[in-house]
Amino acid sequence: MTDAASAFEQMQLVYNQYARDRFTTPPPLDGKGSVKAIHYIQSFSPDDNVTPELAHKITKAFVRKAFGDDAQAVIATHVDKRHIHSHIILNSYSISGQKFYAKKESLKRVRYYSDGVCRAFGIEPSPNITGKGKSMKHNEWEHRKNGTLWKQQIRDEIDKLIPTVITLEELLQALEERGYEVKRGKYISIRAPEQERFVRTKTLGEEYTEDSLIIRILYRDMGEGVEPLDNYRSDLWEAYDSVIGGVRILAEQQQKVPRKQNISLPYSADNDLDVYRLSAQLNVINKYHIDSVSDLENRIRKLKDEHEKYRTEVNELIDEHIKLRNVLEQIKIYHELSAKGELTSKEEVQLLLAKQTMQRHEILTVADEIRLRNKAENLGKIIGTRKETLDKIRRQYEVFKDIRDTYYDDVSRESYLSDLEKEERQRQEQLRKNKKPKR
Repeated sequence: MTDAASAFEQMQLVYNQYARDRFTTPPPLDGKGSVKAIHYIQSFSPDDNVTPELAHKITKAFVRKAFGDDAQAVIATHVDKRHIHSHIILNSYSISGQKFYAKKESLKRVRYYSDGVCRAFGIEPSPNITGKGKSMKHNEWEHRKNGTLWKQQIRDEIDKLIPTVITLEELLQALEERGYEVKRGKYISIRAPEQERFVRTKTLGEEYTEDSLIIRILYRDMGEGVEPLDNYRSDLWEAYDSVIGGVRILAEQQQKVPRKQNISLPYSADNDLDVYRLSAQLNVINKYHIDSVSDLENRIRKLKDEHEKYRTEVNELIDEHIKLRNVLEQIKIYHELSAKGELTSKEEVQLLLAKQTMQRHEILTVADEIRLRNKAENLGKIIGTRKETLDKIRRQYEVFKDIRDTYYDDVSRESYLSDLEKEERQRQEQLRKNKKPKR
């Protein structure tokens, strides 16, 4: 089918049938929640001369071969890059209830089927993927010649996306939507479209480690400067204020690892990510008049309970909205078939079902239809507002939790400043080793 709304509803029905969760349930506050769908990308080299139609046909054949005829998948073939590629969104349950998993082992099997289907259509998989060779592709050579290295391309894309996302996972998903491949594990690795190998984000620079990306996203709307509100002070405030002063001195004396908060500006104590994070946290402590760590713990618990309450409410509203949309779809079918002349036996059944649905929901006049449509529209707006509230609660929760963890891991430790100096000495030593000529 080519109707996205119908595909969504069918995948939702299958998932709800077998999972211990709802397809529309918003993610929990902690963790990633249930895996509802799996995302794959099948890419073709520009040298293969694959048409969009052939690419789509190959991907459909690949999905059937790899996952079976009862798998549900949405396939979108894109031509916005030099290389044609197809995105595959696979329902994590098949129509018969088989559960699909995305692990290293399953990925190997999926690649094996992808290579086999490509060969069946006369396309030889790239040796860079199958591991048969390590030659540099022309496009990579071209990028190096022009100075547009892959690492810089990934840095630029990340910098561009950070102002648009509210979590690290959203950032990674946004990269995937733009054709980048992402590996999640002990370290995050990214591969740009047409790039030969994955690169770990930590090799992109200190500002691109997982911790640094989280800080840049979490505190991006907060200023570096800290001004006390209403002359507010607390033991927690004093502890932060003291540590920030120490970190600033280390940054000014270049005795700590330089991590930029603003990538476009030169490094300085005012543009140090550690100073920025601690200052932003102190801003939050000021804003909410947080007296102590125990006070912070209580606020975290309350936010968690509030998030779960809203999450349950949003899921119930979504279910109701889907039911209203289904009724509206039946009304549409009723009008289309009623205006038709002779109907097939299948269409007669569809018309009967549409009539029964309308009667069950007391849709007897045009006014009733308008009322139902307005109700669905208003409910959609309410859901949007509730989701915005959920996002605000999540963001505040993450900030409060990060302040708590930072206090225990850094601020309250007497060795924190000396550990920063030690980290920089080790970094300098490693740089010297890397510069030594090899024999």
